[in-house]
Amino acid sequence: MKAESIKTAGDKYLMNTYGERQAVFVRGKGGFLWDDKGRRYLDMVTGIAVCVLGHCHPAVVRAIRKQAGTLIHASNLYYVKPQAEFAQMLAENSFADRVFFANSGAEANEAAIKLSRKFGAPGNRHEIITMEGSFHGRTIATLTATGQEKIKPGFAPYLPGFVTVPFNSLESVREALTGRTVGVMVEPIQGERGNRVSSLEFISGLRKLCDERNLLLIFDEVQCGFGRTGKLFAYEHYGVSPDIMTLAKPAGGGLPLGAMLAKEKVAEVFTPGTHASTFGGNPVACAGGIATLEVILRENLLERACRLGEHLFEGLNVLKAKYDSVVDVRGKGLMAGLELAFPGKAVVEECFNDGLLLNCTSENFIRFLPALNVREKHLDEAVRVLDGVLKRI
Repeated sequence: MKAESIKTAGDKYLMNTYGERQAVFVRGKGGFLWDDKGRRYLDMVTGIAVCVLGHCHPAVVRAIRKQAGTLIHASNLYYVKPQAEFAQMLAENSFADRVFFANSGAEANEAAIKLSRKFGAPGNRHEIITMEGSFHGRTIATLTATGQEKIKPGFAPYLPGFVTVPFNSLESVREALTGRTVGVMVEPIQGERGNRVSSLEFISGLRKLCDERNLLLIFDEVQCGFGRTGKLFAYEHYGVSPDIMTLAKPAGGGLPLGAMLAKEKVAEVFTPGTHASTFGGNPVACAGGIATLEVILRENLLERACRLGEHLFEGLNVLKAKYDSVVDVRGKGLMAGLELAFPGKAVVEECFNDGLLLNCTSENFIRFLPALNVREKHLDEAVRVLDGVLKRI
């Protein structure tokens, strides 16, 4: 199918939930994508933080091909080797004792919400406190949990049982507590809200508060997990661990996969029949996840993310000093970006025209989400292109 046919078919048959799309991409390798006309683009979006090893990493491709030729699906009525292996890897490299596999970040968060409610059911505790500016997904439950009103109109009535308070305000959380509260759900870094980073005092205070009140601390690491911040999981920056954590994005090596991890005392309330997923923990997706995690650990990409993250922040801070229109630079590791004093859509479009893919959230925050194995020269190239665009605009 030619590019014109792809666009025509897409415009005619796909639901218009993403607006106008900028390109028809046909190939990816490492840090680059190629469109149908053969033009190369430097990719600092990486599938919205999914391709954490870049496009078509050889180890991931080999693992997926091998598993696809062996067993594609068997359902969760039976054990399959990649699922059990990946669950063990995740548990052994985190705080968790148990893993539930889903297909996306929203599904992982749905599972976390259900697990929390089941945990609190004996005392009729079901309310979860979430943060203003958060993003937890697009299902009705995760939409309600999300602390951004702009994505909610038209979907009322919302699911009861969520209370939203100001981000990074421990006192606001404390004031929102009632006898119905079962837990607190927070992203260590609010990616969709412009890389707002939780303070050490806030996270450590939440852990203490949850311990005092027998509440569950739930970390949504769908965007900031899997090495993105320079630690395998972002909670490691804070010296505390959650009771529940959700993952997705790069978890399947580019294939759809989400996961909810939990401590045994919480996980034990999920018994046969209480929750399930037909495709969750699919063997091919788990094989991609295993290969991804193995490369991250074997090639010391966590240290690399810290080092290259510092280099990227230096470049972005140069732009902040150079242009009054750059308000702030925020993030951690290779989850970086800058806030503009004006809407960022035109910046993203101009960068695209110059062969650079960037992402804009919160109307005016330009995000960099490069692969953990990105080359330093490609980060420099991305900053140079952005510099040129800001100069023109």
